[in-house]
Amino acid sequence: MHPLDLYIPIAKSIVALLQPYAEAVIHDLKTGKIHAIYNPYSLRVVGNDSLLDKEVQNAKLPDYFDPYLKTNWDGKKLKSVTTTIRDEQGNPIGFLCINLDISKWEEFHFLFEQFIAKPKELPKELFIEDWREKISRYIYNRLKAKQLSLDHLTREQKIGLIADLHADGAFEGKNAAAYVGSVLGLSRATVYKYLSENKED
Repeated sequence: MHPLDLYIPIAKSIVALLQPYAEAVIHDLKTGKIHAIYNPYSLRVVGNDSLLDKEVQNAKLPDYFDPYLKTNWDGKKLKSVTTTIRDEQGNPIGFLCINLDISKWEEFHFLFEQFIAKPKELPKELFIEDWREKISRYIYNRLKAKQLSLDHLTREQKIGLIADLHADGAFEGKNAAAYVGSVLGLSRATVYKYLSENKED
C-alpha cells in the first residue's frame, strides 16, 4: 500500500460530509503529481501535475496552512486549507488539500445585505402620529443599548422600561398601555401595576 493511501478515507469522508461543495486532493510530493482526488470540480484527475513549487520538498513545512482563497476555472471562489502529510520520520511526503466552493454563500451574503440594508426613514406624513411606531422604536433602542433581549427581561427590568416609557410620554396615546403590555407580554392591568410600584419606590 502506498503511504498516502492511508489518507484516502479521510478525504472521502470530508467530501461526503460537505457534498457537493468540497473537493479533496491528495498530492504526492515525491512525484509532484496528484495521487487521489474526490469530487473533482476543478477538472483535475489523478496523475496531473500538482504544480507545486519545486522547493516545497526541502522547505520547513507547517502541519497545516491557514485557510486561503483560490479561484476555480469557472471563476467561482474557493476557500481552501492544506494539511502536510508526513512519514514515520516526520518528513513531508504529501499534501491533503480541501477546496470548499463558497460561491453559493457569497450569493446568500449578497441577498442578506440587500434585505438588511438600512432603509430610508419613515415618512413623517404617514407616521408623525403613530405612537405605536414610537413605542416600538423606543423599546428596540433601549434594549439594544443595554444589550438585553425582549424575551428574557426580568420583572425589575420591565418595571424600569415601563417607567421610562411613561416619563417620555409614551402613554399619552389611546390604548398605549395595552400596546406596551402586548409588547412586553403583560396585561394592561399589570402595566399600570408596575407603574404604580415604580411611583411608590
